[in-house]
Amino acid sequence: MSGDSYFERETALFAYLRELGDVAVAYSGGVDSSVLLCAAREALGSRAVALIADSPSLARSELDSALSFARALGCEPVVVATDELDDPRYRANAGDRCYFCKATLFRAMTAWARDSGVRNLAFGEITDDLVDDRPGARAAREFRVHAPLSKAGFGKEEVRRFARERRLEVAEKPSSACLASRLPVGTPVTRERLARVERAEELVRALGFAQVRVRDRGETAGFETSASEFSRAQSLRAELAQALTPLGFQRVELAIYRTAAERLAAP
Repeated sequence: MSGDSYFERETALFAYLRELGDVAVAYSGGVDSSVLLCAAREALGSRAVALIADSPSLARSELDSALSFARALGCEPVVVATDELDDPRYRANAGDRCYFCKATLFRAMTAWARDSGVRNLAFGEITDDLVDDRPGARAAREFRVHAPLSKAGFGKEEVRRFARERRLEVAEKPSSACLASRLPVGTPVTRERLARVERAEELVRALGFAQVRVRDRGETAGFETSASEFSRAQSLRAELAQALTPLGFQRVELAIYRTAAERLAAP
């Protein structure tokens, strides 16, 4: 990407945010929403607010780091409790789980914004997210939630560059997703399963892995890590199995983690 191309996209991002005038950002602590929050604070100052949804699908470590990052930007985040687990359509995990999750989030954000006098909502969609089906994006459109990053042409490369240039602590943070994403389609989402995945990932991360996914496949734990860490995961297969056995996993399957865009690009 040329420097001019990036500069034009960054300029477009700030122009879009300033045009909004105010915004409540759906903030999760991931790289994309963190960059959006940072850009919104630069463009709008205190008129940019961070709203973070707290539910059993958000790991406590992720919540803590998200709160810390927002505060480092001078932004005290608003924590909104969401109740997606009360929705049987979400619990069914039939392939459109993200729609019901995001609809619950945006409904809570809309209510908060209305009571607080904030006119606009935004979420951290990037251009990479447009390559596959995203039920959550459909919910965003229904609730008229803005997508400033993708609107300005920001993909993963631009997001990382923005974060690095501002020396944000999330610049090299691995891709993350909610705990419910670790459950295969058709496996009901429960508090117990989410807690099991969260604990499994804590135990694996303690072995020194940066990129961590533990897929809950019943008696099998599907452990995914980055390509650069995969050979180490193979050498530590016994340790991984030993760490996860107390949680009821009887075997561990190893794989390299790939984003949706990477999976689609693979031959």
